[in-house]
Amino acid sequence: MKKRILLAVGFSAAAAMAATAVSVFNDYRTLSPGTWHHITVADLPQPYATKSSGNGAHIVERPAGAMPRVMPGFQVEQYVTGLHEPREIRTAPNGDVFLAESGPGNLKVLRVVNGKPQMALFTDGLKQPFGIAFYPLGPNPQYLYVGNTDSVWRYPYKNGDLKASGPKEVVIDALPAMRNHVTRDLAFSPDGKRLFVSVGSASNVDDPDTHPAEFHRANILEFTPAGKFVKVYASGIRNPVGIAIQPETGELWCSVNERDELGDNLVPDYITHVQEGGFYGWPWYYMGSNQDPRHMGTHPELKGHVLVPDILLQPHFASLEMLFYEGSMFPAEYKGQIFAAEHGSWNRAERTGYEVIRAKIVGGKATGEWEDFMTGFVTTDGDVWGRPVGVAVMPDGSLLVSDDGSGSIWRVSVKK
Repeated sequence: MKKRILLAVGFSAAAAMAATAVSVFNDYRTLSPGTWHHITVADLPQPYATKSSGNGAHIVERPAGAMPRVMPGFQVEQYVTGLHEPREIRTAPNGDVFLAESGPGNLKVLRVVNGKPQMALFTDGLKQPFGIAFYPLGPNPQYLYVGNTDSVWRYPYKNGDLKASGPKEVVIDALPAMRNHVTRDLAFSPDGKRLFVSVGSASNVDDPDTHPAEFHRANILEFTPAGKFVKVYASGIRNPVGIAIQPETGELWCSVNERDELGDNLVPDYITHVQEGGFYGWPWYYMGSNQDPRHMGTHPELKGHVLVPDILLQPHFASLEMLFYEGSMFPAEYKGQIFAAEHGSWNRAERTGYEVIRAKIVGGKATGEWEDFMTGFVTTDGDVWGRPVGVAVMPDGSLLVSDDGSGSIWRVSVKK
């Protein structure tokens, strides 16, 4: 199998030497903070080069003394415990951190008081909440938007609110919600005129031409802030779980779960900027003009018109929330870089994911390279005790990671 050597960017020459020769496709056994990866379309195997595997995460209690691993120069602590299906986390303009507990239908607020994190219940009764956004943009929002699986609600909000001060307003009342992929992330365009809503597919590879349940799914939809549907902003994106605005360019980006059951090393999950009107292939094609064999001969007119994503990740990573790091704590080379949570595979013989990665951005553009940043959530026996979901940056520049395997939030900071 092809080998590559890529240098780690870190705090010292010793950290830089942490990167070793790694397979283009790997698994949890070779994860090491500081190791860089770069997968290209040329690396992809043929469909069914290996059998499709059903290997879901076997969740166990965190073993005594087990901790996530981070790069030299960083430290990690278990910041909040006892959470119930913690999912997306997003920092409010005043520095409070909002958390969606999807299963119970809660929205919580994390605030640091006298150096200690405290949790408050902002509201409950939501429907599998995930996406969180503040509007209007800037230091003084008036509303907090929440993406339910079938709708978008907003609450009156001002800086410092720990509890909703008024009833919900239903902004969008009819998002497609049947079956799979329940997450709905939210982001506003820099001018505040567009509300983007990510909606994953209802299936693995059902043809939208013949499956009505796929209508307006596997898309990023555009609405006005008041909830009026405008258009399908981009399509053919199987499950764009996490969306974010790139601060340098103002472009929309997304973190995507691609399709399964074509073998261990197909199809790569990905992170990419989202081209307005762009088509990314699902379900007929993948990674450009590679046709899915389950739809062979369908839509030949689309061949040559499928966009190739910017950053190809390990197949079956289950890439979830992403952000662009704008904090001041981490070294200068981290400014503007992507952090993304990789929830972990089920459709792979050897597990992959269960980590947080950093993807390289130069001048607002992706190089295609990404690094293992925070690992260690899988035991040597292959059992799983942690599954990263969300990422957020605290006012001090530390990185928070929500983990629905251990019901925790982890905090990564620079060692003093």
